[in-house]
Order: sequence, then C-alpha cells, then structure tokens
Amino acid sequence: MGQTQDKTQAISAFIEAAKRRTAGTITRQDLDAVLSELIAIAGHPDWWAAEDYPAPTGDDLQARYLIHEEADSTYALYLNVMKPGKKIVPHNHTTWACIAAVEGTESNYLYERTDDRSKPGHATLKETGMKAVRPGEGIALLADDIHAVRIEDASIRHLHMYGLALEKLDQRLAFDMETNTSKIMSVGVKTRRAA
Repeated sequence: MGQTQDKTQAISAFIEAAKRRTAGTITRQDLDAVLSELIAIAGHPDWWAAEDYPAPTGDDLQARYLIHEEADSTYALYLNVMKPGKKIVPHNHTTWACIAAVEGTESNYLYERTDDRSKPGHATLKETGMKAVRPGEGIALLADDIHAVRIEDASIRHLHMYGLALEKLDQRLAFDMETNTSKIMSVGVKTRRAA
C-alpha cells in the first residue's frame, strides 16, 4: 500500500471514529478520544510535508489547507501552516475542535468568560492557563471554550479538526481584553483546497 493510500485510509477511519464519538451530547471524554486519533494522524509528518502544503510566502503568516469536509460542511479537517509572529486573538468556535501538532509548537492561551453576557458586545475574560501543543500532543475544545493562539519560536504544521467547517462558523466571537468587547470573528485567511 502506498503512502497516499495509507493517508487516505487513515483519514477516512479517523472521520468515522470522530462521527461515532460526537454523535450525541459531546463530552470532554469524547473529544479526548477524537484528539487521540488526530494525534496519531499528525504523527506522520511525511503526509503533511511542504511539497504538498507549502508554507505561506512573503508577509503572509498563515496558510490553511482543507483536507476533508463532509458534504454538509461537518467534520472539517484542515492543515494550518503558520510562521513565527502569527497571533490569533481570544475566540470561541461555536463547535467542537481538536488540534494536533505535526511539527513545531503552538501556544494556546486558555480563558474563561467572567461577565454575565447580558450586554451585547461586552465581554470580560480571565486567563486560566496555557497549553503548548507540540508533536505528540494536542488540545480539545468544546464549543464555548475560549483560546488564543501564538506562534512564537518556529514555524508550525498542525492539524485542526472542527465539528463544522470554519467557513460556516458565522457566530463565533473574537474577544478584545483591552476594551472588554466582543465581536463576530472573520474566518481569517482564505482556505486553500488540498491537492
């Protein structure tokens, strides 16, 4: 069996396992199981090499590739390639998400919302921790979990799996801790289709 066939079969098996684990009410235990499977796929760096998924060029700090998406836009798997200096503000996803490292370290800063959510556009956050996602590791996030991302030392290649495609997440919030505000978050860089 060739490398491409191995990769295709591994992704298919992963998607089916993710569907089984997230069919009902989703718990952290369910997401930990999905994350474990995603870490296994990320453990094949040759599947995610620059020849097939080039790094961003020029002043661009991020390239995002769609690896898999169901016809109804669920179970969307992406490869993110980001350079040092890339920062993503605190945000939620409104769907579950799992992130696993292929190469490099992504610093994930975790927050909890401390306001009562009664005033639209107003939000206060408290930082609750930091998780460095490096090869062999990952992080799982429920729909309302809030995190920020920083690429600090070297370029990264990480797999990101979402319950619903990023392009469909039109209610996720970006938080500004200096002004204690929140607003709808854009999708960011344009997703590239994997070859």
